[in-house]
Amino acid sequence: MSDATAPHPFDDALELERLSPGTYIGRTSAPYNNMVGPFGGLTAATFIRAIERHPDRLGDPISLTINFAGPVAEGEFEITTRAVRTNRSNQHWYLELSQNGEIATTATAVFGKRRETWDDDEATAPAAPAPSELELGGFPEFIAWARNYEMRFAAGALSEEKSEDSTITLWVRDTPSRPLDFASLTSIADIFYPRVFQRLGTYVPAGTISLTIHYFATAEDLKTQADSYVLAHAQSRRFHKGYFDQSAELWGSDEKLLATSHQVVYYKV
Repeated sequence: MSDATAPHPFDDALELERLSPGTYIGRTSAPYNNMVGPFGGLTAATFIRAIERHPDRLGDPISLTINFAGPVAEGEFEITTRAVRTNRSNQHWYLELSQNGEIATTATAVFGKRRETWDDDEATAPAAPAPSELELGGFPEFIAWARNYEMRFAAGALSEEKSEDSTITLWVRDTPSRPLDFASLTSIADIFYPRVFQRLGTYVPAGTISLTIHYFATAEDLKTQADSYVLAHAQSRRFHKGYFDQSAELWGSDEKLLATSHQVVYYKV
C-alpha cells in the first residue's frame, strides 16, 4: 500500500534547496533518467519550479525556451534565476543550470498575469479514441522516466517498423495519479520520443537542442483538468542534415488547448 503522505515522485524529483534568493541546489533523480542524463522534460519543469519559488515572481508561465548546451551528469546541480525585467503584466527571466562551474543548460522564460480579453479558438483537438478504448503502452524498460507516465497511444506507438509519417497522438498522465500543474504540464511537453525513431523504426543517436513551450492554460484551467489525461499530439516537418523540428500540442480533457511546444533535435544516421 502506498503512503498517501509521501511526496509524489515528480515533486520529489523537483525538490530544490535555496542557497539565496534566486539560487538553488537540486539533484538528478534516477526514476527520471533518460538514455543519457536526466529526462529533458524534468529539467524544463525544474526551471519552472525554480521561478515559482522565487519571492519576486509575477504571475504564471507564458513561455519557456530551454537550450540544452551539454549533458547533465548524475548528482547535484545549481540553478540560478534572474528577473531581467518586470513590467506591469509580464516578467522576463534568465536561468542557468551548472555543475562544477560549467553551464549545462540555459533558459529564458516569460511569466505574467492573465487578463479578461476577447477569446477565440482556431485550433481543434486531433481525433482520438477515448483513453478507455486504447491499450496501455509505453517505452522500453531501460527508459526510466517513461515509467512515471501512463500512456495510451492512438497513433505513433514506438515500433521497429519504418513509418512514412512522424505524427504521434497519445493520452498521457502522471503515474501515480497527480493533479496537473505548470511544472507537470512543462514536463509532458517533452513526452514524445524522437520523431526520427518513428520514421526509421530504430534507435539512432538523437537529442533535443532547444525546446520552446507556450502556455495557454491558466491556474483555473489546470484545476479543472485535475488528474485527467492530457491529449498530446506532435509531428515533424523536415529531417535535414542532422537536425529535425517538432511541433506539438497539449489538449485538456475538455478539448481546450493547454500548451504548444516547438523544438529542434539533432540526430546521427
